[in-house]
Amino acid sequence: MPLMAAEVLLVRSSSCSLLPSSSPFIPSSSNQMRTSPCRCLLPRGAPLSGFFGCRLTNYSSTINLFSTKEELSAYAPKLRWKRTGGRHISGMVIKCNYPQNADLPRYYSKKEKKPFPVPIVELRRAARERIKNAKGKPRIPTLPPRNGMLVKSLIPVAYEVMNARVTLINNLKRLLKAVPVQACKYCNEIHVGSIGHPFKSCRGLYSNRRNGTHDWTRTFSSEDIFVSLECFHLSDRLGPRITHQERFSVPRAPAIVELCIQAGVDLPDLPTKRRRKPVIRVGRKEIIDANEDDLPEPKPNKHEVPILDILPDEDVVAPLSPEETAQLADETIEAWETVRQGVARLMRKYTVRVCGYCPEVHVGPTGHKAQNCGAHKHQQRNGQHGWQAAVLDNLFPPRYVWHMPESGEELKRELKNFYGQAPAVVEMCVQAGCTTIPDEYKSTMRLNVGIPASLKEAEMVV
Repeated sequence: MPLMAAEVLLVRSSSCSLLPSSSPFIPSSSNQMRTSPCRCLLPRGAPLSGFFGCRLTNYSSTINLFSTKEELSAYAPKLRWKRTGGRHISGMVIKCNYPQNADLPRYYSKKEKKPFPVPIVELRRAARERIKNAKGKPRIPTLPPRNGMLVKSLIPVAYEVMNARVTLINNLKRLLKAVPVQACKYCNEIHVGSIGHPFKSCRGLYSNRRNGTHDWTRTFSSEDIFVSLECFHLSDRLGPRITHQERFSVPRAPAIVELCIQAGVDLPDLPTKRRRKPVIRVGRKEIIDANEDDLPEPKPNKHEVPILDILPDEDVVAPLSPEETAQLADETIEAWETVRQGVARLMRKYTVRVCGYCPEVHVGPTGHKAQNCGAHKHQQRNGQHGWQAAVLDNLFPPRYVWHMPESGEELKRELKNFYGQAPAVVEMCVQAGCTTIPDEYKSTMRLNVGIPASLKEAEMVV
């Protein structure tokens, strides 16, 4: 998997100067055969974990990546020393893409508007550049799913997400029988453990009378762990927008289920229109369906997979042994990652909107017109939503909870700055004996931060 030099920045540890990839790295005569160490700064989100890197330090700033040591060793002999001067090859293993420690997720007040995933200035600049480049060129045909057709490569992903979501809910119901979870009576905060945390962070009813202290009670509901947001179901993804008068007649479905339906999952309870020919666009907002009478009978969906059923609460059975609990935790964390990765892939093609003021989401090209926003200063907007592009956490929100130390000690209010946080599902699986923890959550869990034994020791920390 070669990486182009245009995507790489080199940092020389001796001088700490940034060298752009376009300028070659030319060592001096004193270190021509043995150069100072360098490190690679790559784009954020690049899947580099587990790759081996080969750095060329003489008249070249190219960094090549290989998936195995055999590929690296097979490439190395081609770049051995030359008669007048050669290239020094140094190998490295990229073990993780995430920092060792990261800040905890920020709490957003209900009075704050959600930040845009891409700033408005960048969107306008990209739009002007796109219009400028399109002048004098033939019009590019609309690609799926904007033309009404399905993205065929994402149909198996949609079925996989549907079944992984059901597996996740069923496993959480079983884990709740073995791992205690506490929920506050007055706010939506939860804590995974036998006793709730002592931090005064309650913002619920009469919290000022209790000085922010939570009133904990044990919960057995999976909805407290796995937040399932609902949205309107669209019988036609390219049809007219839902009006305010239709808000009670249009059925609602879980947002992830609606996304999978629009991506190709067929459910008899929630039918939707499937087109076999691209639509004809008359104007910006007006479309005409193509005539499909000349097409043969539709073939059965070869990607269709039986959809699992959610277990009723009375049929949930607790795990019988610690080994079964640990195995159930591994399956749960795998289903969690499958849902998140699958939903992220679907959202790259199928548009999802979220209100900038409230948690309302809408799966479709444009948001609905129902005036049911009750967020801060909704009277000024007449209850209308402020639609913007959604991110993964808007559609599939992880509920962050405090991470319990490995020693099993209860959390102390004075040592709050030394504790980490993790999504509630991940924390449940960790306490249930999960063998593997995803790397993206280790930075906020602060696994490498030592917890002081007393307040006097904590005051000595610089």
